[in-house]
Amino acid sequence: MTAIGQSLFGFQSALKEAGSSFEEYLDKYYYRKWTGDVLYAAMALRTTFVTAMHQFLADEGLFNLERVQMSPVTDPLAHDVEYTPNIHYKGQRYVMTHSMIYSKFLACLNPKIKGVFVDSPNIRLEIESPDRVQRGKYLIDFSQMDLEVRRNRGIDLETYLKKPDRVKEILLEDMEKGMDLFERMIIHAMALMKEKNEDELKSLGVIIEVPTQPFPRFRCDEAKKKHGRGYEVKIGEGIKEQFFWITGLLRENYDLVYPYLRPEGKVSLSEVSSDMIYNYDICAKSIIRDTGKQTPAVEILSGAVREWLYEAIVERLLDNGIIPARPVIFEGNINNIDELGGYGPFLMMTAKKDTQGKPAFPETYGGGIGVERTLYAICRGPELDKVDDITCFGKNPDSHQIYMF
Repeated sequence: MTAIGQSLFGFQSALKEAGSSFEEYLDKYYYRKWTGDVLYAAMALRTTFVTAMHQFLADEGLFNLERVQMSPVTDPLAHDVEYTPNIHYKGQRYVMTHSMIYSKFLACLNPKIKGVFVDSPNIRLEIESPDRVQRGKYLIDFSQMDLEVRRNRGIDLETYLKKPDRVKEILLEDMEKGMDLFERMIIHAMALMKEKNEDELKSLGVIIEVPTQPFPRFRCDEAKKKHGRGYEVKIGEGIKEQFFWITGLLRENYDLVYPYLRPEGKVSLSEVSSDMIYNYDICAKSIIRDTGKQTPAVEILSGAVREWLYEAIVERLLDNGIIPARPVIFEGNINNIDELGGYGPFLMMTAKKDTQGKPAFPETYGGGIGVERTLYAICRGPELDKVDDITCFGKNPDSHQIYMF
């Protein structure tokens, strides 16, 4: 408490030196926002959006999962963050949740469960803009609707290695199921927001066009070749649809690359193309009410068919530099568990066999849609220009020197 107070004392002193006051600062960045019409409209839209997703996923037969905010292991992420905050409790170090990806996998172990969903907490200490510009879309403390669904295909390592054509056929079928589920969820949520929140959309100066299936699709490698850096925005400029897919992004260690293992050994990263990567992003734009102009596209959802075989999971973790060595499992223990950081318990579970000696770790597809990011993407316009504007306590790394709440 003393350290926090001293920090605030220094900040207040700097404000006084500049001819302002602490009250003026709070009024400008908090009180006016909390009592204003923009945040009121955003909160109404958020309520409809989150409630619609919850109801849709429950109606699909998925089970709601509790939030996991600390664990020995969390998503290492493929993009840079400043560091992973951690705490010590009962003699163990726990890290704060980047995402609930590993928790979702483990929650799907029970074969009776169709899948799970959770409005999950995420703490990512995003690096401040190196150019000191307002990027608008980042929060260090945010939530996303996370879901994971069992595929129940029973593909073991022998089938994975020896029947690639059949495995690819199955993976494409399951990827289609995942994309269809997300499309239907977004259509359901957008239709309810358009129905229930027309007054709020008007006050923000934007409209929602309820999308139809299928959403437009673009392969990552083709988009990069055609447009280069910033290809998401350039794709969005070339189509009228408010939502679109980008598929096949080489990214996280748990997003499926197939084949990654072959009978003769691993593939090299130089061989991997978008048609070998079974993942998908949704990007979205807002539509300005008076002009019909669309704002630049923003990624709002990331998902994939997941790696499910122990052997491939371990190799992906090794090749991504997340663990330094393969687990050495012998007589129910991991001999080198000290080398694996927080991944020891997770890897023991991925190696587990069922009573028939088959892999017990679930085959799944899933993803997460950012709640604040989506609202920002579809509501950006004359009244709202950064993600802070649709949050009560948004912590945008580009907006504030320190956070008050």
